[in-house]
Amino acid sequence: MLQQLTLHQLLGIHKEIGQATFSSIQEEVIVNVHYTSNWLRDEVSEILSKHKLQVQHYNVLRIVNGKAPAFSSPSYIKSVMIDKKRDLTRLVDKLVKQELLSRKTCPENRRRVDINITPKGAQLAQELKLELSAKIDKIVQLSQEEAELLSRLLDKLRSIPAS
Repeated sequence: MLQQLTLHQLLGIHKEIGQATFSSIQEEVIVNVHYTSNWLRDEVSEILSKHKLQVQHYNVLRIVNGKAPAFSSPSYIKSVMIDKKRDLTRLVDKLVKQELLSRKTCPENRRRVDINITPKGAQLAQELKLELSAKIDKIVQLSQEEAELLSRLLDKLRSIPAS
């Protein structure tokens, strides 16, 4: 006997991944959030790839730029990164090689590394912010109320301790 599919199932995550049912709505939520996160990453990557950057590079650039003119430490950057599992040293190395960040040993404490954005990096961060903002306005087709509700619901999802 064929199951009657709802309009949501015909148009939503069910169709996107070719899965008619989930074991629970909670499982559907997790799959949908993960799928949507990857979709958004891919949309943003189109812009970043023109500058030979990945989303993680932009995240580091954004963090360091936001703290400028003060230096950022690797531990600070790591603590506020969106994807904390990335190798920060390699990310910073690439940005230094592209002359977007500078890295130097702190003269007062040789165990500390100071990272700062270069003028070239600040200029690129500003350009990317404008480009990404325009892209986000096109792809996030939510009203102000819907966007606020979604953001609150995602915050609520993360506030529940995992078992």
